[in-house]
Amino acid sequence: MDLLACRGYYCGHNGESFSGKEGAEVSVSDFAVPVIFVFVLIYALCRKTDVFAEFTKGVKEGLHTVYDIFPALFTLVLSVGMFRASGGLALISALLSPVTNFLGFPSEVTPLVIMRPFSGSGSVAIFESVLGQTGADSFAGRVASVILGSSETTFYVIAVYFAATKVRRTRHALPAALAGDVTLWVLSGLIVGLWFY
Repeated sequence: MDLLACRGYYCGHNGESFSGKEGAEVSVSDFAVPVIFVFVLIYALCRKTDVFAEFTKGVKEGLHTVYDIFPALFTLVLSVGMFRASGGLALISALLSPVTNFLGFPSEVTPLVIMRPFSGSGSVAIFESVLGQTGADSFAGRVASVILGSSETTFYVIAVYFAATKVRRTRHALPAALAGDVTLWVLSGLIVGLWFY
């Protein structure tokens, strides 16, 4: 089945032509990118701007940014992969279990807390594992949802954005971000427990 047909652009849910019948949903957001694209072209034509030259210039700058960011990004992704594959994540989770048990924090979510500051995709994989094991409406599932929705990949952001802007000294950015992460870790279990249980 064609991807566009699934979205309802050209065909309804039974394959008939698009005629506004039930099942053929089109929203304003479906037209946002094409409208912006046409607007930019018309604006550039009115200002007599060489669109292709400006586009090429933007691509060149983007590739330069990728060149600047890639070493930090590659190192971070490789380190996170090695950390997970070596069993370091499981070891640290086991070492933190007395603290998590004392705080009433679900032990199934501890690997998510450790991985979240480093990797978004790794965090999502752990999140899906938690939901698969405990269910979305369980205490652990709700705590994992709060953590995933309320936290940031701290080290990833610092590595990528500071490398892109060529900032060498992060000053208080890392301690402040990690303090926020720890606060979220402690409060997420407490708030979910008070709100739902």
